Amino acid sequence: MTSVLRSAVTGVGGYLPDRVVTNDDLAKFVDTSDEWIVERTGIRQRHQAADDQPVSDLAVAAARRALEAAGRTPDEVDLIIVATTTADLTFPAVATIVQRKLGCPVGIAFDVQAVCSGFVYALSVADGFVARNRSQCALVIGAETMTRLMDWTDRGTCVLFGDGAGAVVVEPRAGEGTTADRGLLGFALRADGTKQELLFVDGGPSTNGQVGKLRMQGNQVFRHAVVNISEAVTAAAADAGIEVSSVDWFVPHQANLRILQGVARRLGIDEAKVITTLDRHANTSAASIPLALDQGVRDGRIKPGNMLLLEAMGGGLTWGACVLRL
Repeated sequence: MTSVLRSAVTGVGGYLPDRVVTNDDLAKFVDTSDEWIVERTGIRQRHQAADDQPVSDLAVAAARRALEAAGRTPDEVDLIIVATTTADLTFPAVATIVQRKLGCPVGIAFDVQAVCSGFVYALSVADGFVARNRSQCALVIGAETMTRLMDWTDRGTCVLFGDGAGAVVVEPRAGEGTTADRGLLGFALRADGTKQELLFVDGGPSTNGQVGKLRMQGNQVFRHAVVNISEAVTAAAADAGIEVSSVDWFVPHQANLRILQGVARRLGIDEAKVITTLDRHANTSAASIPLALDQGVRDGRIKPGNMLLLEAMGGGLTWGACVLRL
């Protein structure tokens, strides 16, 4: 059988800032309660970066742990892709700052901006380098400081988000072109710019020169999420040549417990197969999938050889799914 080059995830790492903000903490200055938040979202707490902690610091911490898990060192990294909405600066890219802070050699480094879908998009981009033998050791990082975009008077949004970072090391591995291969096996990426008003930030360097605050029509986002994510998941499974029912673990973007449950139910996925970190991490945008993946690996549920299904939906609207065998 002809050998096929695959992009394999060889190490996973995550990082959460030290500061924990509970629902009760939020209730001290916004009109909300622990009961209200838990009932509507499933969130109980979130982590918040320190004032002097830019998103690149979170990304670096997660990257170091992923490299350690893969048995690699920064001097072996030749490609860094950071998925983020909350960059340190307008430019340069967070990826180049991470490259400098890690001490990686001259290579390729850039950011991907697809909001909550960013990590899935970034994996697809990395696959284009690694599976074509243009990278031997890639870092794909999802890192966010979403709390910096919050309007703390808007209880419909400020309770939903947290800060954190997750990273994976992606390396080329020989396969046989079957679903038994280790690596990234299938993708489905989508975007619909006509739905921008459902989830966006009302600022930017080219409009009003401000960072802006996150604005969301939550009910509309929910309505689109379950249908669109389910379609992308089905398409990614078809691209990989598998049935959704054959997946060992479902690792979704951690946006809202009702969305997670709705998608799992629509796809016929047993809730026992769903990795959920939402209650502790809240929505960490592009960081949520790798953070959930890291949690599943560290607690022993996700094991080498398992088939994983990743999915996300975010502002844009963007959404997508990925199938991989760890």
